Amino acid sequence: MDGSTSLAQVPGIAAVAGSGEESLYSLAMPLTSFLKDLYVRRLLAFTLLIPLAFAASAGAQDNYEIQVYGADTVAPRTTMVELHSNFTVDGSKAFPGSTYAPDGTYPTTHVQHETVEITQGLTKWSELGFYIFTSIGPGPQGWQWVGDHIRPRVRAPDSWHWPVGVSISNEIGYQRARFSPDTWTWEIRPIVDKQVGRLYLSFNPTFDRSFHGPSVHEGFTFSPNVKAGYDITKKVNAGIEYYGDYGDVRDVAAPRDQQQQFFVATDLNVSPQWEFNFGIGVGTTASTDHLIVKAIVGRRFSWPSRVGRESNTLKGDVREKDKPKK
Repeated sequence: MDGSTSLAQVPGIAAVAGSGEESLYSLAMPLTSFLKDLYVRRLLAFTLLIPLAFAASAGAQDNYEIQVYGADTVAPRTTMVELHSNFTVDGSKAFPGSTYAPDGTYPTTHVQHETVEITQGLTKWSELGFYIFTSIGPGPQGWQWVGDHIRPRVRAPDSWHWPVGVSISNEIGYQRARFSPDTWTWEIRPIVDKQVGRLYLSFNPTFDRSFHGPSVHEGFTFSPNVKAGYDITKKVNAGIEYYGDYGDVRDVAAPRDQQQQFFVATDLNVSPQWEFNFGIGVGTTASTDHLIVKAIVGRRFSWPSRVGRESNTLKGDVREKDKPKK
């Protein structure tokens, strides 16, 4: 439904007739629903089209949050806290005679990345996430703060009845130059997923953009992520995750300069409140870290609504009044 649709064409409005409070209420309810759906549709469309307005180029891969996202958002009045733990067994090496890799960053071999992700559900179709990146390296590197990102995300509401789940996130933030040559970056991540019987599929055609650093003039890079998982049991899902970086969408990077990673991963669905993901990944190009072990542990915390709290307080007062006097 586009902006040229008249109100008379909105389901439920054309049938409204008469006057008085009941007619005004009957008119207001479908109108409110129509405006909300129109707003969400335009927000999704606008965000999906943003990358097409820019150029694109190759960028570096950061092993801080290795995850293929699903389309669902965190429910309202719910906070999701996750810990991403990634250990690089075989990655970049220091330049001979130097503490740093050729690009001026710390080498990644034998480095542990710990990332805290906190996501707050805002509405039935939106959430806001925040990341704290840290790195634990050998010798003088020690445990250091790397940077922070913020990530708003919206999804297609269930009321639209789309055959696939669709959402889009925008992640923007800062990382120190010793860990990433590009210090201010923006990631646009469309997400499409589908559950077909026991098979789960998710596709994240991601675009990355640098705003400060050597890649700032190059525009967006294309970094697709794919996940295919199969429910072995009701609690265990096993499958493959793919992470790539093809560089400039107008001029794809040479194979040796692309980043290609494949993970064998397992998800454990032991409780609605908990999330577990474990995987081992190999890089197949010279520009990719060659061996990484990753783990994600998440916990959901739900907060009762104000109405619910008031209702429980009222019930408690009633019970106190009903107690027999001694």
